[in-house]
Amino acid sequence: MVLNQEQILEIIPHRDPFVFVNEVLELDENRIVGLYHVTEDKDFFRGHFPQEKVMPGVLQLEALAQTGAVLALSRPEFKGHIVYFGGMEKVRFKRKVLPGETLVLKVYLTALRGRVGFAAGEAYVDGALCCQTKISFVVSETAF
Repeated sequence: MVLNQEQILEIIPHRDPFVFVNEVLELDENRIVGLYHVTEDKDFFRGHFPQEKVMPGVLQLEALAQTGAVLALSRPEFKGHIVYFGGMEKVRFKRKVLPGETLVLKVYLTALRGRVGFAAGEAYVDGALCCQTKISFVVSETAF
């Protein structure tokens, strides 16, 4: 493990109950691999769906975005900033994500122009692709 939950919370501003990356296994300048443990006690399972609990797709995308934020904010020039969504393209969901599973979150930085960046994200469970997307983002101008 490269980063544990405590270290991740030192990098990104997200807090419980809206933290969707638990640990980081790999981190370099342009790539990150993180994990999110999808435990049955998560509040979103109460309503999505009570008869068949499934992690919402938008939260899978949020998990990828937060993992990407760890990647971006690990750069010294962005320490203490916030990363905002610019947009998402080519979103595809391939498999349901269920309680008890662990999402493997892979984000690749494809371009960075000043504070604006572009990345590709993929989420897997047991080697099976669950979702994928292209992400654009902007890093806040000032640190908080």
